[in-house]
Amino acid sequence: MVNAVISGCFGKMGRVVADVISKRDDIEVVAGIDKVKMGELQFETVTDPKNLTSECKPDVIIDFSHPSALPGLLDYAKTNGTALVLATTGYSEQDISDIKSASSQVPIFFTANMSIGINLLSALAKKAATILGDSYDIEIVEKHHNQKIDAPSGTALMLADSINQVRDERYNYIYDRHSSRKKRDKTEIGIHSVRGGTIVGEHEIIFAGRDEVITLSHSAASKEVFAVGAVNAAVFLSGKPAGMYSMQDLIEASNN
Repeated sequence: MVNAVISGCFGKMGRVVADVISKRDDIEVVAGIDKVKMGELQFETVTDPKNLTSECKPDVIIDFSHPSALPGLLDYAKTNGTALVLATTGYSEQDISDIKSASSQVPIFFTANMSIGINLLSALAKKAATILGDSYDIEIVEKHHNQKIDAPSGTALMLADSINQVRDERYNYIYDRHSSRKKRDKTEIGIHSVRGGTIVGEHEIIFAGRDEVITLSHSAASKEVFAVGAVNAAVFLSGKPAGMYSMQDLIEASNN
């Protein structure tokens, strides 16, 4: 049995993660972390990871909170040898550097999107970019609910990065075209953000060539797909040695 702590336990995703875990028999929630208490949960909650008691010591912490929580989580993980599943978005370059540094001491599962479908989309985008080459312009459109703070989404950037990796890092990312009146450059990937309503998450990769357009897309119908991925990651990560792990590692382990 994997003992888990949910960081951001009173948030929408934190509650969904708790619900997903409640229906499984290989993992249980022993405590939650959140700066603001909103209601009651069926497990102990604290405002800071350093306040977790010995009775609530986790094997893994699943984080769906805010980038500002990262330093405290990394400190706790390194001090206690606790695995981390980091599902929060909006990290800065310094945050990512700190995550990579901490992974030399503890196991960390870090990906921009916990959905298996999105990670398949990333693999398909790589394949398409390899085959199509420079003959097709690439644009990415991401759509999320009106409460999402960061833009573009971490997933959109992950998709752009995956394409760039197989094209020798030749692309520049363009987020806004209104201030520049010029023709589109062949080495651009346009990334566009839409915020509205209750859209859970939609991502579309457009390969636009001469007289034809190829579109790859993924749409999430509920937040549960991300929660299920995070919980699977937590079970996968328990007992692993220090290092950086991703959804690709989980998928490969599932196929063995």
